[in-house]
Amino acid sequence: MGWHITNREKLGSSPAQREITNSRLSPRQPPSAPAERSRATPQARVQAAPGSRRRRGAGRAGGRAAPLSVHLRPRRGAEPGRAMGSSSGAGGPRVTSPGQQLRALFYVLPPGESSFRTAEEVPNYVEKSIPFFIAFIGLEFAVSWIQKRELAGRINDGISSLSLGILSRLPDVLFRSIDLISYIYIWNNYRLFELPWDSPWTWYLTLLGVDFAYYCFHRMSHEVNILWAAHQVHHSSEDYNLFTALRQSVLQKYTSWIFNLPMALFIPPSVFAVHLQFNLLYQFWIHTEVITNLGPLEWILNTPSHHRVHHGKNPYCIDKNYGGTLIIWDRIFGTFEAEDAKVVYGLTHPVNSFDPIMLQLRPLACIWNTFWATPGFCNKLSVIFKGPGWGPGKPRLGLPEEIPVITGKEVPFNPSVPAYLNCYAVVHFAVIVDFYTELLGTVSTLSQGTILLRIGFIILSLTSFGLLMENRPKAGTLEFLRCLVFVVVYRLGYLRSQFSSLSYAYEVLFSLCAAFWGIQIVKQTTSSKEKHH
Repeated sequence: MGWHITNREKLGSSPAQREITNSRLSPRQPPSAPAERSRATPQARVQAAPGSRRRRGAGRAGGRAAPLSVHLRPRRGAEPGRAMGSSSGAGGPRVTSPGQQLRALFYVLPPGESSFRTAEEVPNYVEKSIPFFIAFIGLEFAVSWIQKRELAGRINDGISSLSLGILSRLPDVLFRSIDLISYIYIWNNYRLFELPWDSPWTWYLTLLGVDFAYYCFHRMSHEVNILWAAHQVHHSSEDYNLFTALRQSVLQKYTSWIFNLPMALFIPPSVFAVHLQFNLLYQFWIHTEVITNLGPLEWILNTPSHHRVHHGKNPYCIDKNYGGTLIIWDRIFGTFEAEDAKVVYGLTHPVNSFDPIMLQLRPLACIWNTFWATPGFCNKLSVIFKGPGWGPGKPRLGLPEEIPVITGKEVPFNPSVPAYLNCYAVVHFAVIVDFYTELLGTVSTLSQGTILLRIGFIILSLTSFGLLMENRPKAGTLEFLRCLVFVVVYRLGYLRSQFSSLSYAYEVLFSLCAAFWGIQIVKQTTSSKEKHH
């Protein structure tokens, strides 16, 4: 997936899509209405005025582009600014109930409750589903404990997945979504005809279109080496749980948007924006082992069983079950495989790291090295555009017999660390989530320098957590420096918590931690000198 929030995941999928001030929402909403502007959805932000100082993306981040209008042409007889069955005011995002959010997570919100005339009326279903993400993760742990007397994951792998999820969303703080920007540009300039936004037929056609586009993109991400280099981040976990759904690539978002553009020739952006989110949300809950089989639904829908196969590194699992919401595409195009032998998760050649930067960039470094080491111009191009297993003289996707055999005795990468270090990492990761969420909520009021400083500190922290979870020798030094940086930056006012009551507690916590790691560094240095003598 995300969470595959695109995997499609991702986009639309993250807290990085919080509302910010928008100077132009709709013809019926004057720019002087600050109360209404503050409620602008990510879709509305793509039409911000040229004078806007900074905008954040709605889905996956893209480069800056000229402001584009998201307004659709009103159909005759349609009241401007209203959604089907909506009681919300004109021009603003529709208010959704908790029940609607829960049904959106399972793609069972019907057309009558999720059809909108303009893209700015579309609710941010992904952001509003975050409480359900947390609740379902807690429920998964409880059910797993009841079923197997073990938790549904490990602390180090869980923090790694969440770190990669946050890292993948940081570009959204600075740049605008390439998904909606490109889609709306094609719609405004090249559409062939316009399907009615309020027709159930349009709604169901878009469901099929978005899911088929995702199937094509997902399959290409496994069969083209340069695309796999980005997508493999999502498969790098050797656990399979709801945390894995949030394990996303920073780079994947810059290629996935291309596959949606044909729909912009006839499907209104408002309908597309709904299904882009629904397709993403659906893929969250299928990342679990606590649900075994869903009976007849297994024939039509992508289910936890089907997606477990997709995440497996068993030979029978490789390059199977690409569907997002529906499994029918895999059945039609011959890429379906039912769950059989116990699935072993992860990459066929594990990265063995919890460092989020290493997980994101190491595959690209491998392609770079292989590119220059491979003779012949055509062979060099094949390194980039053929499958990850390709080599000179091999088929496009490589040789199946070269896939490592699964013995059932595989042991996940799990360095031994003291119990206190696990607790330390959990507490400090929670603090970083606090800073990350505060950044998203205040980004429109911050200077670019402050934003970059906060992003830099978050990246430094996530990297440090990864090294601590690997028990690297130099991890303590990096953590010592991180704590010192925090104390200085926090006192200068460049970092802020959502909760002002915690300000003093944070200063005390990081000061004590800096002292602790300083003592550890002195001990290591002294011990090293004694060994040399």
